[in-house]
Amino acid sequence: MNQESDNILEVRDLKVWFPIKKGVFARTVGYVKAVDGVSFDLKRGETLGVVGESGCGKSTTSRAVLLLNKPCGGTIKVDGVDITKISGKDMLAYRRKVQVVFQDPQASLNPRHTILEILTEGMIYHGLLKKEDRRAKGVELLESVGLPGDMLDRYPHEFSGGQRQRICIARAIALKPQLLICDEAVSALDLSIRAQVLDLLADLKKKLSLSFLFITHDIGVVQHVADRIIVMNKGKIVEQGPTQEVLKNPKEEYTKYLMAAVPKIGKPLV
Repeated sequence: MNQESDNILEVRDLKVWFPIKKGVFARTVGYVKAVDGVSFDLKRGETLGVVGESGCGKSTTSRAVLLLNKPCGGTIKVDGVDITKISGKDMLAYRRKVQVVFQDPQASLNPRHTILEILTEGMIYHGLLKKEDRRAKGVELLESVGLPGDMLDRYPHEFSGGQRQRICIARAIALKPQLLICDEAVSALDLSIRAQVLDLLADLKKKLSLSFLFITHDIGVVQHVADRIIVMNKGKIVEQGPTQEVLKNPKEEYTKYLMAAVPKIGKPLV
């Protein structure tokens, strides 16, 4: 751990460009600059909201932090370590520190595995849990996200969308991460269920001392979850700062456009 820094995540001049290929020989004729020179910090225990419309680069940024999209430039430091240069045991340690909750819980869960297998396989793989203890741990994880412990032998299709997202959250916190990335994690849920999941995340943040990178197209969600906000458009950061400051006094027309409709849901994670 980097004892000298208050930041769990440091991104500098991040670039993720996708080549445009044409012709018989598939020559590169240009690039889609999905993320183009993005820099930001995320402090320990903080929630940083990244907001913008579809195609603005926010999810590509989060996928770069997860190493699902390979950066073509810049650095990404997690706990002081540049993750773009790691491998082997360092990669394994990184995977424990950073977990993710995606938008579609049904697609995130293996339909052939029971909830017990889904929740505990990562812990067993990382050597954090013995197989004989997996059921007790599974019960603990389910109850931590507000679900009954007797559901462990069921399969994902037997749950509602909101319940499946709670299971995804339980799986994410099982490895005791320091950073949790929520990539449109509530956008597919009904408003009432969305508020409940946001409340759950608020409680878990306090209990587990988590840091959040919260990706969403809904600036109404961001105002309730984020300490600070980044507004992205066309692969770049166009505005950033403390959430309430940005929302009360937006300087960019794009931010004002996003604020056209701001629903009131959930309670702050702060």
